[in-house]
Amino acid sequence: MNAPPLVQARGLTRVLPGVVPVTLVRDVDLTIAAGEFVAITGPSGSGKSSLLYLLGLLDRPTAGSVWLEGRDTAELDAAELAYLRLARLGFVFQFHFLLPEFTALGNVLIPMRKLAALPERAMRAHAMELLDRLGLADQAGKRPDQLSGGQRQRVAIARALANGPRLILADEPTGNLDTRNAQGVFDIFASLARESGTAVVTVTHDEHLAAQTHRRVVLVDGRVVDGA
Repeated sequence: MNAPPLVQARGLTRVLPGVVPVTLVRDVDLTIAAGEFVAITGPSGSGKSSLLYLLGLLDRPTAGSVWLEGRDTAELDAAELAYLRLARLGFVFQFHFLLPEFTALGNVLIPMRKLAALPERAMRAHAMELLDRLGLADQAGKRPDQLSGGQRQRVAIARALANGPRLILADEPTGNLDTRNAQGVFDIFASLARESGTAVVTVTHDEHLAAQTHRRVVLVDGRVVDGA
């Protein structure tokens, strides 16, 4: 029996209520497989980030559903969704959102301590392994303000990987980086998909970087017009 898709969106729609309702995402059907690296592209205001937040269970759809590993997330309450986000999903944003009072190591430890699945020594060892994998072992004791922009974003990726997620969701993760560091981030994502089977879905406006992914999903006015 074949395993279900890692993520499947069915008729996904998100409408902001108001005097004049605004439809952010319109009737999207989309399937993401394990180990797939997918770019969501499209014009500004086309609903890219809104779709990403729905896939990442950060927002609830107005209609339709998101299935994660064969499970309908519409049936889950807020606590169950929070646990899934912590244990199965990882997030990387345009702004790294590292806590300034913590070191690089301390920031990577935060999601592991929240999940509390490992003893402290094992968590620290795993966090150091992630930092080393991303070329940051020698920066582990530094705070975010002591790191370069590219280093901060790599720490954010290490933090996203801390609990071994099946899916990484990245919203314009290279938006504040120069060309070299942006390419480095995409190389990391491609390596994750290829070597560990982690699926990566990223919103990007960079056509050069998007062309390096396995598939591009193009949104226009909230609808998928190509790549589904």
